[in-house]
Amino acid sequence: MLSIIIPTLNEEKYLPKLLEEIKGQTFSDYEIIISDACSDDKTVEVAKGYACRIVLGDKNKRHPSFQRNDGAKIAQGKHLLFLDADTLLGNKNFLEKAVNDFSKRNLGIAGFYLKFKSRKFFYLFYYCFYNGVSFLAQYLKPLALGAAIMVRKELHDKIGGFDESIFIGEDQVYCERISKLGLFRNIKGLKIFFSIRRFEKEGRWYLFFKIIYSTFYVLLFGAIKKKIIKYDFGEYQD
Repeated sequence: MLSIIIPTLNEEKYLPKLLEEIKGQTFSDYEIIISDACSDDKTVEVAKGYACRIVLGDKNKRHPSFQRNDGAKIAQGKHLLFLDADTLLGNKNFLEKAVNDFSKRNLGIAGFYLKFKSRKFFYLFYYCFYNGVSFLAQYLKPLALGAAIMVRKELHDKIGGFDESIFIGEDQVYCERISKLGLFRNIKGLKIFFSIRRFEKEGRWYLFFKIIYSTFYVLLFGAIKKKIIKYDFGEYQD
């Protein structure tokens, strides 16, 4: 079984789109776990409408690391797939292809390439930049976004899950730690639709350079455990 874990905070607008895609997949051996950080909107009601398993977190611990770990604690699957609520899969064979590739190559953890539902120059640039760096990094130093990470549950449990003391870059640190126990690669032939809402709200190039800064900070100095930049979970509901 595949356990699909989705951390949420005020995602009543975006969550139904992802859940509809999951329900329409050719692959059916899965469970959906919504790990909610005490949303103020109808996110939990939406999840109940799709017969998801629901974990309610602590209102004082609103961060994807807490929500992902809470969801993984009740997961029954051999493999975990962490998805952001605003991630989209794009085709009905996504889960089937991802699980097959993950199992065929005996991976311990895997990331995904990105694409965007925008043809603006910035997103074409970011598409080439991220996917190019991600392709090379899989052989050198694992690079994946929390928007979509697949992992063997036994390895997740072995390292104790995501480091909840990390402010930003927890996904990168998570992949690096697990890659020491199992092979990291990107899933072949698949790309997730990565949400552009934070880029549009905060400013495309401003956010891009903030991401670059935080990535190199992690590479050079280690995990970011202090709020050295502004980056809030659940701030971009629209």
